[in-house]
Amino acid sequence: MGLPPRPGPRVRVDLRSLRSIVGTLALLLWTVPAFAQQTHLVVITGVAGDDEHVALFQKWATTFIDAAKKNDKVPDANITYLSDRNPSDPLYTTARATRAGVERAFDDLATRVKPNDAVVVLLIGHGSFDGTQGAFNLPGPDPTVADWNKLLSKFSAQHVAFIDTSSSSGAFLPGIASPGRVVITATKTGGERNETQFPAFFVEAFVDNAGDRDRNGHVSILEAFEYARIKVTDTFKQKGLILTEHATLDDGGDGHLAATIYLGVGRAEAAVDTSDPEMKALVDARTAVERQVEALRLKKASMDPAQYDAQMESLLTDLALKTKAIRDRQTKKDKL
Repeated sequence: MGLPPRPGPRVRVDLRSLRSIVGTLALLLWTVPAFAQQTHLVVITGVAGDDEHVALFQKWATTFIDAAKKNDKVPDANITYLSDRNPSDPLYTTARATRAGVERAFDDLATRVKPNDAVVVLLIGHGSFDGTQGAFNLPGPDPTVADWNKLLSKFSAQHVAFIDTSSSSGAFLPGIASPGRVVITATKTGGERNETQFPAFFVEAFVDNAGDRDRNGHVSILEAFEYARIKVTDTFKQKGLILTEHATLDDGGDGHLAATIYLGVGRAEAAVDTSDPEMKALVDARTAVERQVEALRLKKASMDPAQYDAQMESLLTDLALKTKAIRDRQTKKDKL
């Protein structure tokens, strides 16, 4: 009886090397052109009431817009800025923030956005609450919560973030929150009527390096929310005051969407044919994985390192495979 065959050399798998390879592969594939996506901003400053608030609201709006243009390369054509200033005023911007002006702006934007684009709406101003209905104060009649919901419904094929930084903005939550839509309010309820500190810090998140918690070079809507929420709480504590505003975020039941919406897409991508049902399914699946990756990155500090590495490795592998599938299908279609 012969001797059993000698076993071959044992191959050791270096997990760190494997993760590095997978991570590099995912990064390379992730940054290769895949599908066209843009971010559109709608910034609205409401009735200021006095010169001090005119200057303050103007400062916050322009800081936010400048950050989007400088840091995230959002083109002027994708930015709509409406204010309560009269058209004859030197500080007048693109349109006056009346109810009719807002409706026209949303109608115009609805003709230009594409599926999978992101739409970020930022309201800066004063809010009010009559015990039943909340309102964001504009010159003339204020749009109702139902009116705002109708306007936002024009973007059912896009990723939407609606941020109301005014007092009493929490009254908007029940009527605006919707699956697939991020809603942020500076207050938890309509009854929190004091002037809010939230807008100053929310805008600051996009120009402060500390706002980029996961250090990926871009500040997500979730990161800006967390930055502002913490800053507001700390400010009240430092002044020895009772917290009178509680910022709230509703992620539309998704849990990850706010972590993946940025002022800009963060990468230049060429279009693929999403009219192809199979391609659209691949793109949607990849987007879902991207959201999970971003959400996991934000949890890194609170997770066991081994658990984090294992989950990230799995997600990046899945992301790389889905991106490759998109590229391969598009290449095949281009050759037809």
